[in-house]
Amino acid sequence: MLLTISTTNQPATDLGYLLHKHPDKCQSFPLSFGKAHIFYPEASETLCTAALLLDINPIKLVRGRGATLEHYVTDRPYVASSFLSVAMSHVFSTAMGGRCKDKPELVQTPIPLTAKMSVVPCWGGEEILRELFEPLGYTVIAENHQLDEKFPEWGNSKYYTVELANTIPLSELLSHLYVLIPVLDDEKHYWVGEDEVEKLLRHGEGWLNTHPAKEKITSRYLKRRGNLTRQALAQLAETDNFDPDAIALAQTEEEIAIEKPLSLNKQRMLTVVDTLKANNVKQIIDMGCGEGTLLRYLLKELCFDKIAGVDVSYRALEIAKERIDKLHLPRNQWEKLQIFQGALTYQDKRFKNYDAVTLIEVIEHLDLPRLSSLERVIFEFSHPKLVIVTTPNIEYNIKFENLSAGKLRHKDHRFEWTRVEFETWANLVAEKFGYTVSFQPIGDIDMEVGSPTQMALFKQN
Repeated sequence: MLLTISTTNQPATDLGYLLHKHPDKCQSFPLSFGKAHIFYPEASETLCTAALLLDINPIKLVRGRGATLEHYVTDRPYVASSFLSVAMSHVFSTAMGGRCKDKPELVQTPIPLTAKMSVVPCWGGEEILRELFEPLGYTVIAENHQLDEKFPEWGNSKYYTVELANTIPLSELLSHLYVLIPVLDDEKHYWVGEDEVEKLLRHGEGWLNTHPAKEKITSRYLKRRGNLTRQALAQLAETDNFDPDAIALAQTEEEIAIEKPLSLNKQRMLTVVDTLKANNVKQIIDMGCGEGTLLRYLLKELCFDKIAGVDVSYRALEIAKERIDKLHLPRNQWEKLQIFQGALTYQDKRFKNYDAVTLIEVIEHLDLPRLSSLERVIFEFSHPKLVIVTTPNIEYNIKFENLSAGKLRHKDHRFEWTRVEFETWANLVAEKFGYTVSFQPIGDIDMEVGSPTQMALFKQN
């Protein structure tokens, strides 16, 4: 059974990084039912194709089961089935998990992908192929095979050669195939228990709960076991109205509402812009740019030559682009701007070659153990001449009348620091990475609790 995955995203050979399989090598992996072979029929800058050839040993399938001759006569070695899903989870586990050490910026990047399977059993014909894949954005090309070309009167078989094309992250393609191949076959070669519900929910995260055929997918994936199907559908129902990006945006609006009486957000932005101008900065990347508030202030200034915004949330970046569109900027200003998705705790070559990095109300959204990864990405890997960090001053929270005692300003904040805690952290970072640091309050200053926002300005030694 042969599965190929191709991309024209240049350089196309980056597919090898995403799959963690080198294009120059042919690799084999033993499985309990045979072997999986990985090789690249094509590996150029413009087109790269990775092939997974599954060599199933039919004797291994039935050994020790008191098998008769009819058990050895099977289509399993030649068609896409749950055997292929198991092989994919074994040889592409890192890619399916959305991890790539060498090219982390590609993990969540939609790229043009085409998957082709030589023979797929489809109980329900071409109609179910389209029912399953088209709602996920795929272009589906299906070629049905006759039962026997010598006897066309016998009609068509349930077998198809299938080509699926979409522009999505590779991990999403692999998850879709992992779940939907056994659904098309309507069979699994192993016992289905409660652990299969967990697998379905894990690989279906982010798409299955909104799929119009989720009931059919769930039932077939779980071999029509009613109790497991009901259990899985109940858990999917709990996530029907759960949109993490929407919740994050709502929480951000809540934080803005808390600080609104002070016009604190505007004061922050103006202070950051003035600081960048005072330090003669020309190229700036706003990391954790969210919905693009700072970007809009920066774009109004003619003194900046290059402006970039990066955030982990696609939804936030879409809103940023929509809001910037409404500024009706002249073309020369638009050409200065680049917005892209990325994780701030992983090295990314797109973070390099900027005079300044801004982290505006970002660090408090990270778990404390992950701060060290962010520090290395910013101060060691990107290493700009200037870094601006702002964060809430928790001491000032008692001044907000609409914030309950002991509560943080944003439900996603992992922490909020006192002035001493922030200065201690900043001084340690400056010493470790060869910077000097100074501090500036933002907002009205109270003699006892200080200002609502605290800012650190890091400069290269």
